[in-house]
Amino acid sequence: MIEVERQALATAAHLAAILADPKLAASTAAQLETVTIATKGGRRVSGALAKPGRKGPAVLLIHEWWGLNDQIKSVAAEFASHGYLALACDLYKGQLTTDAGKAGALMEAVKPDEATDTMTAWIEWLRKSPDGNGKVATIGWCMGGGMSLMASIAAPVDATVIYYGNVGQPAEKLAKLKGPVQGHFAERDGWITHGMVDPFAANLKKLGKKADLYWYDADHAFANPTGQNFVKKDAALAWSRTLGFLKTNL
Repeated sequence: MIEVERQALATAAHLAAILADPKLAASTAAQLETVTIATKGGRRVSGALAKPGRKGPAVLLIHEWWGLNDQIKSVAAEFASHGYLALACDLYKGQLTTDAGKAGALMEAVKPDEATDTMTAWIEWLRKSPDGNGKVATIGWCMGGGMSLMASIAAPVDATVIYYGNVGQPAEKLAKLKGPVQGHFAERDGWITHGMVDPFAANLKKLGKKADLYWYDADHAFANPTGQNFVKKDAALAWSRTLGFLKTNL
């Protein structure tokens, strides 16, 4: 167990180094394949795919409010190196930004029904992929954290990972969850607070849903090496926990 944790922390340091270097992140992201599919709603959507080189479980990644940037694509590549078929979906139709004001506007412009249509289409595609084994997990950060939960409610998956995302969902929707949930939250987060997360945890417990929810003495987006709130040790611990959770449940 100690050796597994050591390896996970080592990969966390490797990933952080890539994400913190724009050139390394761009080079890693460029290795991914762009895939386009049709949703049930009749729209064409695209994503960035990283293949593990062998058949394995799949992970759907949902980006932060910045859009599907090189950072998220690099995380997909890292998942592939651990044996996962990783698809980073795009909810912004190719739009990207590094400006918080524009990011907020892009996030507000996302229509929940369209986002759900996009994510469920990718989940179905991953389940049926010849490169996968039929098992699927969702993971998202910030805006994508809330979307990870939304996707798992709409198309129940084998595991759900949430990084400081909106979990304000009613119990009747949470009842639709299939697999266990893992959440990573920050004590100093001004958006995703105990006031939101604690009722979420209580509802999951009442419903008999398995959930591991962790709190870190950090601020929102502590796992993002490109942001000012990055906390290396907490990000590494969260990543180690994420890898262990997915290995156990997929």
